[in-house]
Amino acid sequence: MNSSETYSKKKLVVITSRFPFPLEKGDKLRAYHQIKYLALYFEIHLISISDKNIQEEHVKELRPFCKSIQIHTISWLQIIVGVLLKFMQNKPLQVGYFHHYSIQKKINTYLKNLKPDHIYCQLIRTSEYVKNYHDCPKTIDYMDALSKGIERRAKSMRFLKKYIFEMEHKRLLLYENSIFEYFEYHTIISNQDKNYIFHKNRDKIKVIPNGISNDFLEYNENPEKECDLIFIGNMSYPPNVGAAQFIVNEILPLLSPQTKVRIVGASPSKEVQKLSSSQVEIVGYVDDIQAAYKSASVFVAPMFIGTGLQNKLLESMALSIPCITTNLANNALRAKPEEEILIANDATSFAEQIQRLQSDPKLYQKISKNARDFILENYQWDSITADLKSLINN
Repeated sequence: MNSSETYSKKKLVVITSRFPFPLEKGDKLRAYHQIKYLALYFEIHLISISDKNIQEEHVKELRPFCKSIQIHTISWLQIIVGVLLKFMQNKPLQVGYFHHYSIQKKINTYLKNLKPDHIYCQLIRTSEYVKNYHDCPKTIDYMDALSKGIERRAKSMRFLKKYIFEMEHKRLLLYENSIFEYFEYHTIISNQDKNYIFHKNRDKIKVIPNGISNDFLEYNENPEKECDLIFIGNMSYPPNVGAAQFIVNEILPLLSPQTKVRIVGASPSKEVQKLSSSQVEIVGYVDDIQAAYKSASVFVAPMFIGTGLQNKLLESMALSIPCITTNLANNALRAKPEEEILIANDATSFAEQIQRLQSDPKLYQKISKNARDFILENYQWDSITADLKSLINN
């Protein structure tokens, strides 16, 4: 591409509440792949808010796709002040976590000088920074219905935590509705999440799911299995912690004593680390996530709280690893039960589905093949993000 073509691209500002690398969290994975694709058609200017210092090697991963990168690192003092301010303003605490007036001033100046053609905000956490900027169209990516996720998590809380989560749920409900008006375009990860945004015009929200990177789509025979069951995810994220505990404490006792389980993912919490035993291996962050998936016979995802589309299901299915998950998780995925995925909603049914796959090679092969075909047909980043490109180009 020559320089004249490069400079003719529209300027797209992308604002994220985490730096989009490494890819150990769902929002970072979504942002990274969307930026990578959109960079083919737009001049990307990335603004990331971060509560961690970002390593230069991680910044280098985004430089090929971005004309400019701004990282605003927030301190714990800023976080405390931001949360207290939003508490007094009756806004969600997590919006206060990421929104700070010193950063707001810098972004205001930056946008005034850059004069972007479009602004794309990932998650309502970043929306405060540009909600009053009206010199170009803006898109808000709700990604998940955060209010619903907090509501589900509140049910398992006690005492002060329960009060805080219930309060945050109510604030998020109001904020998700009110912020709609400040943006011309709106996206979300699934129809299930779309139905939890209680705005009169929610039908205008465009569903843009996550996809699978090309390296997951390159077919390789799965190697010899090292364990029976696997679960993968950010292991400090409460819904994933709960899923790991459910696998070990509720499902595993119903299976053969020889059953081996592997729990893989960044930042395993103390609760997850306590699950380690002769049957259960706890593995932290791994460089080769594909090898981790392929090391197991069956992927189990007992997701009972949380929202959004589970990347872990997309990835395991793309690698022809049969998956067992809940109705809640599959409502967003939309795979056909008994054809492309198996469904279970309690420990007994999870154990029964695992035993079916272990004892029926034909069923195992059918689910493996159909799962991969389903992902190839519905969840490739290029085709999915083309819809986002069209929306931004309006």
